[in-house]
Amino acid sequence: MVVKIEVDLLVQNATVVTAAHVHPAQDIAVKDGKILLLGQNLASILAATNVIDAQGAYVTPGGVDSHVHLDQDSSIEVASTGDNFETGTRSAIAGGTTTVICFAMQTRADTSLFPVVADYHRRSTGQAYCDYGFHIILTNPTPAIMTGELPAMMADGISSVKLYMTYDPLKLGDKEMLDVMMATRSLGMTTMVHAENADMIAWIGERLMEKNLNSPFYHSISRPQIAEDEATYRAIAISELVDTPILLVHMSSPTAVSHVRQAQTRLLPIHAETCPHYLFLTSAALRAPHPVTDPFEGAKHICSPPLRASRADLDGMWRGLANGSVTTFSSDHATSQYDHPCGKKRGLADPSDVTSQPDYRQVPNGLPGVETRMSTLWEGGVLTGRLTPQKFVEVTSTNPAKLYGLGNTKGAIAPGYDADLVIWYPTAEQVAAADGTSVSMTPFSLTNAHLHHAIDYTPFEGMRFTNWPRYTILRGSVIWDRDGGGIVGAKGDGKFLRRGKSTLSKPRGEAAEWDKPENLVA
Repeated sequence: MVVKIEVDLLVQNATVVTAAHVHPAQDIAVKDGKILLLGQNLASILAATNVIDAQGAYVTPGGVDSHVHLDQDSSIEVASTGDNFETGTRSAIAGGTTTVICFAMQTRADTSLFPVVADYHRRSTGQAYCDYGFHIILTNPTPAIMTGELPAMMADGISSVKLYMTYDPLKLGDKEMLDVMMATRSLGMTTMVHAENADMIAWIGERLMEKNLNSPFYHSISRPQIAEDEATYRAIAISELVDTPILLVHMSSPTAVSHVRQAQTRLLPIHAETCPHYLFLTSAALRAPHPVTDPFEGAKHICSPPLRASRADLDGMWRGLANGSVTTFSSDHATSQYDHPCGKKRGLADPSDVTSQPDYRQVPNGLPGVETRMSTLWEGGVLTGRLTPQKFVEVTSTNPAKLYGLGNTKGAIAPGYDADLVIWYPTAEQVAAADGTSVSMTPFSLTNAHLHHAIDYTPFEGMRFTNWPRYTILRGSVIWDRDGGGIVGAKGDGKFLRRGKSTLSKPRGEAAEWDKPENLVA
């Protein structure tokens, strides 16, 4: 008599995708929230409480979205009409994301980070459907914070900061950035940078206002690619001076990405992030699609950096993903209601009248995308052949987990890792190979009604999808079952993640023994 090992979940007949390989005909055994074993015909040695037949479909790690704004108070970037932790993480799991890293924002008036972080813990505890962590947005980096509070943040598992080079309420000067980078380097914290030249943007904006060019489309004119290109080059130079790894967030310019690639060829620890809207949308979306009934509707697509003008720019960003210049793919889910006086319509003289005087400068920045991030890249990248399934996993899960100190628990399908999984529908080829024993998803055109966020629009309205996450599994529990009730997880399933140092990037001085003076040969 064979005594079988008891497990909590067995996923059978999976095509397992990692950042390096595609493994067909695999079973995944899960116990106590962790992946226990991968192999073939595991049912012969295991007894599972729950069994899911993947029907030959791809199974990828749960998505790690490392750039998400939730429950942030009204600011230049995010209005208070956006998602909170309940609605935002509910939306995340419906799109295959099992981990989000959000922002706890320090304002200029905040002289300590401790109350800021405590407030975000209050907003998030018991509210999340998926696991989550915090980045610190630093806007007032005092010496006391650099020497006393950042080490405490690191000890509490908050191992990343974000710096702004634009927006008057948020931006830091070059010297302040150097001070912060010296502190983060010594602590092993990951440093994120929003790189745009603030003076260029302000100078152009003043001249646009003088000519009454203030409709949403002129937001893209006011923030040209050269403003991103120059600030990216400068951020890299600042980073190189103090040997501090950085990630340039939400990159939209192929020229700016080329600066990153050139730095990488010199072995500098420089990384890039891009987002779905910079792969699929152009600045034409900022022109009102219904100019008679709603001339302001283009405001739905205001984000910074802005959507770029040319399809060639989109192609350049796709190349950056495919060739490894871009390290992570995030949503930058920074949401505001459109039809709300404190949302996007804050950019109207009279928010109740879409024909009243507009001012694009008053429109909250950001687009919803935490639920559509995984599927847009799967549809537009993997299913079209622009990206391999392995590259998809690398940029949506594995790299962000490694970069932000979760590389030992998230972002991979391997024994010992959290059992965070996405099971897709079988493709037509997989259905054919299974001799009709599996079923493809019925294609659909996306509408906002399909989504689970608290926002009244999606920038991807009308996009056609032939695949979508069928199941989302968080630490071994099914939390999204598209055919069996949709959201089946519960608010509070998600837990706060204490993160460590990056396992993807470190200063060159630590990485290169040969570069130390005592090891150089005269």
